[in-house]
Amino acid sequence: MYYHNKNLTHYAKELRKNMTFEERELWYKFLRQYPVRFLRQKVINNYIVDFYCSKAALIIEIDGGQHYDDEALKKDELRDKELENLGYKVLRFTNTDIKNHFEEVCIMIDRVVKSKIPL
Repeated sequence: MYYHNKNLTHYAKELRKNMTFEERELWYKFLRQYPVRFLRQKVINNYIVDFYCSKAALIIEIDGGQHYDDEALKKDELRDKELENLGYKVLRFTNTDIKNHFEEVCIMIDRVVKSKIPL
């Protein structure tokens, strides 16, 4: 169970309007029409996750270059642990994964969703 931090709602809406190229690619070419509903830029506790599927308890994060310095890696690890403690599975992909391995990313997401709920 999570709470919705209303202080982040405005920021989440702005992020939906200004998705990165890679987020738009995954959303418009795969997740938007996926048989199980995904949401974009969902507020969960004090975080805004890139993509969220409540039925599969799945969170998908698309990481750009800012996620790879030591401090960011530690923050992402803490964030993932907190979200996993709430019962969510967190999948992380890089911008490069989306650009160069899009089909494989989609297959992995599909496998995880199907492992959690029958379609």
